[in-house]
Amino acid sequence: MVNALEKLLIVDDSSEIRKQLKWGLAKDYKVLLAESVDEALKLFQQHAPKVVTLDLGLPPDVDGASEGFRCLEAILQQQPSCKVIVLSGNEDHNNALTAVDMGAYDFYHKPIHLDELKVILSRAFHVAGLEEENRRLQSSAGQQENGYSGIFGQCPQMQQVFATIKKVASIDVPVLILGESGTGKEIVAQAIHQRGIRQQGNFIAINCGAIPENLLESELFGHEKGAFTGAQARVQGKVEYADGGTLFLDEIGEMAPLLQVKMLRFLQEKVLQRVGGREDIAVNTRIIAATNIDIDESIKKGAFREDLYYRIGVITIELPPLRERGDDIELLANVFLRRFSQEFGKKMRGFSTTSLKWIREHNWPGNVRELENKIKRAIVMAETPIVEPWDLGFEEREFVSDEKGTSAVPAEPAVGFDLEGITLKEARYRIEHELLQQVLEKYQGNVQKAAEILAVSRPTFYDLLKRHGLHSG
Repeated sequence: MVNALEKLLIVDDSSEIRKQLKWGLAKDYKVLLAESVDEALKLFQQHAPKVVTLDLGLPPDVDGASEGFRCLEAILQQQPSCKVIVLSGNEDHNNALTAVDMGAYDFYHKPIHLDELKVILSRAFHVAGLEEENRRLQSSAGQQENGYSGIFGQCPQMQQVFATIKKVASIDVPVLILGESGTGKEIVAQAIHQRGIRQQGNFIAINCGAIPENLLESELFGHEKGAFTGAQARVQGKVEYADGGTLFLDEIGEMAPLLQVKMLRFLQEKVLQRVGGREDIAVNTRIIAATNIDIDESIKKGAFREDLYYRIGVITIELPPLRERGDDIELLANVFLRRFSQEFGKKMRGFSTTSLKWIREHNWPGNVRELENKIKRAIVMAETPIVEPWDLGFEEREFVSDEKGTSAVPAEPAVGFDLEGITLKEARYRIEHELLQQVLEKYQGNVQKAAEILAVSRPTFYDLLKRHGLHSG
């Protein structure tokens, strides 16, 4: 349901189009109308709408696009996050593409069909809302960039995690973080350290499941010279390096029983002995532990000591798997898209409709880490500014909507050629080319319908046409 108070600025020199849009959209939005660049910029400065529809042909250059480009540039300079939807005639699609390259959110070809435009507007406001919430989470009390070390989330489970971090950070008690692999346990541990009274000390992390049992004790507690073959000098362990700071024991559930006993002694007495040594060394460090195993089941089986569990789990934080975080999946996908686009110097506009569908429906066994890696891969592999499913590394297949657009099913490959002896890239290009030709022919060059059937945005569809040297009619 669209918030009736959301402001929509319509910039068009045609009084008929302004009246049509105001009549059709007034129930859903607070509609602001402008017929020139100066009037549009004045209204934009006064009301700061999240979404703008913009006709490129504005006076005095009604037959060109210079005034429209000037308006677009000025709006995005004032508010880069504004979603500008360019309205243009079919003959102006090159100018519309230029506008998208300048930063416009999308474009729509006249004549205007209100039902179609309403869908585009609703999506634009939804994306703008997600981005606004993301910025709020980043800036609110420094949670995201500082206190929460880049943790993003707005679902109830993550809000509870943030609240717990705030409570426990300044209290020097052990914390146990539970969650599947890839949910961000170490990032949460770092956030607790950075917000806590030990933030000036070291944050030392060690993965208890990644180091062989016979080496883990030395890694943790250090060793004396001659303690074992190859021990040519005294070496401090991770625990000593964390003196005055925080020791993060990742995958503590994988720790061997004998070493669990020694860790329990350290937690009780705050002293350790290096391997091969007899001296008790006092160490003052905060312990944060994490595991992805079912700790209760491990205790029942005798694989993990119950008394150690009570020592490390004074406070327990459970991180939800990504598949249970709802809109956080799309939020995180956009966060990673912006982050890695900037890092790799590629100008990415967003995700295709099909990509977002797959992102939402994928089970994400690797959780946030898997999503991050897929987005990073997509930005490297993408050939257009819109991320497609194959860029993300999903299984490549085409989807076509039914006539009502209510479902999507895998399409039969539209292959009219011999695939023998050609590369996957060549086969993909040929299938894509044939599919574009078929859908253009079937819908008589109707770009809007063709893009819907192929489940891609219109800018993506035009990019595909350009790449294949095809025309919409």
